[in-house]
Amino acid sequence: MKPKLAILAISATVLMWASSFVVIRAFADELSPGPMALLRLVAGMAALSALLLWMRRGKLRLPGRRGLILGAAFGVVWFAVYTLVFNWAGHFLDAGTIAMLVNLAPLLVALGGGLFFGEGFPRQLFAGMAVSLVGIGLITFAGSTGRLSLAGLLIAVSAAVLYAVGMLIQKLTLRHTDPLTATWIACAAGAVVLLPFIPQTIGEIQAASAASILGAVYMGIGPTAVAFIFWGYAMMHFPAGRVAASTLTVPAIVVLMAWLFLAEVPPALAIIGGTVCLIGVAIAQWRRPHRRSRRHDDAVTTAEAPAPA
Repeated sequence: MKPKLAILAISATVLMWASSFVVIRAFADELSPGPMALLRLVAGMAALSALLLWMRRGKLRLPGRRGLILGAAFGVVWFAVYTLVFNWAGHFLDAGTIAMLVNLAPLLVALGGGLFFGEGFPRQLFAGMAVSLVGIGLITFAGSTGRLSLAGLLIAVSAAVLYAVGMLIQKLTLRHTDPLTATWIACAAGAVVLLPFIPQTIGEIQAASAASILGAVYMGIGPTAVAFIFWGYAMMHFPAGRVAASTLTVPAIVVLMAWLFLAEVPPALAIIGGTVCLIGVAIAQWRRPHRRSRRHDDAVTTAEAPAPA
């Protein structure tokens, strides 16, 4: 029964993360990147606070100073700056193209792990990078034909870089505290950084539709808070690599959702390029199966738990 629940948890998480691309694209004309990010983080903060207090029976156990600093840095980079850039990309590109480019983040994380954590540079990492660069070239060529915004492509790639940096900082943070507390600290720090957008948010809410406001709140409760819990549950029952590989399906789901709900589809060349990029990411993440101890599996599960999308 538990494996079935874990599979359902993975499926729900992937669907929620994919839906965030579509929601941002759908309401880009009503909510600017700052207000949308602030509404999302406030909703996520409320949901995570309630969850944290419930699981800890009203007692909040904060880490030491280093854990707090790293958690705050993780929040500023991922929850604040990445979310802003991610939302901004929705003003220039279709949801599917954004998803394909942002999902370059796992490859960048593998590169950063080799540079900063001594995880090495396996041959498949460089092979994957080479393949993904070909894919980026195809997507860029689609932009040069006028079918895609070149500025949007740069913004989406910047979002992927920020996502990867955030995940690397998260890995350091998890050395000092548990994943749920780290996410709560990061969400709070991100919300604080976005407080200057309060006046703009109030002004835009007055003119925005109820659907756009509910969409932003949904992204905070669903893709940011609930998806994190589902992801953690899945990581407890399956190897980390197997769970992480499921995120490669996100761009395909985003393209389907965008076609169904927004009537938009990326240019054919961008779809081909995005597919090539994801093949490169899969090559970079591929590992030969080998026997590991339970203790090692637990360590990997904690270290590789990614931030919610």
